[in-house]
Amino acid sequence: MVNMQKKLSVIIPAYNEEENIKSVLAGLVYSASSYDITKEIIIINDCSTDQTQKAVEDFIEKHPLSDIQLINQKRNRGKGASVRAGIENASGDILVIQDADLEYDPMEFDIMLAPFIKNQADVVYGSRFMGGNPHRVLFFWHSIGNRFLTFLSNILTNLNLTDMETCYKMFRRELLQSIELKENRFGFEPEITAKISRIPNLKIYEVGISYYGRTYQEGKKIKWKDGFRAIYCILKYNIFQ
Repeated sequence: MVNMQKKLSVIIPAYNEEENIKSVLAGLVYSASSYDITKEIIIINDCSTDQTQKAVEDFIEKHPLSDIQLINQKRNRGKGASVRAGIENASGDILVIQDADLEYDPMEFDIMLAPFIKNQADVVYGSRFMGGNPHRVLFFWHSIGNRFLTFLSNILTNLNLTDMETCYKMFRRELLQSIELKENRFGFEPEITAKISRIPNLKIYEVGISYYGRTYQEGKKIKWKDGFRAIYCILKYNIFQ
């Protein structure tokens, strides 16, 4: 049987990423896939106060043949709200979240796409904590916190993930658009994990990816209070909803 060409929707929430956004977009536009797949790129500018919007507009102007959309939020609402806006406008067969920094490598999309192409998966998580790919050595307590949040989430979802908090989550687009999401900031990660865990017969995979983490001086935005919000969201969406 001949596989028909598929479209991948790449959702990029961006806030004050003028220094990195062009490199991320170039990586997406120029990265080749071994599969018969096209890309649509949807950038959600979360009311940035720097030149993120202009950087994206300049890139779009110089790449008129690429399928790139820019959505400008009227006020800063957070990553989760930006992801929701991207999901609403996505038209691909498969959808993936891509941060606007340089921590994740779009050249590795094929690793995540493989279970979809084989019709084995509905959801694929890209884990920073499995496999032999490069991982930048950074914050000890961040890694402990991520593992704790994943452990707590797994207890309540009965999934055996190694990296619930990863940015690289890939879904069948119709599946994700059928789920009502509420979290505006980084609570998106435990919320979506809790909600997909309750869908009967859903096929969830996890694959190892690289991770080129940033320091706070380099623009990392997640804060310690987001960790407490993640705990709240794990409990809220697994126990109370």
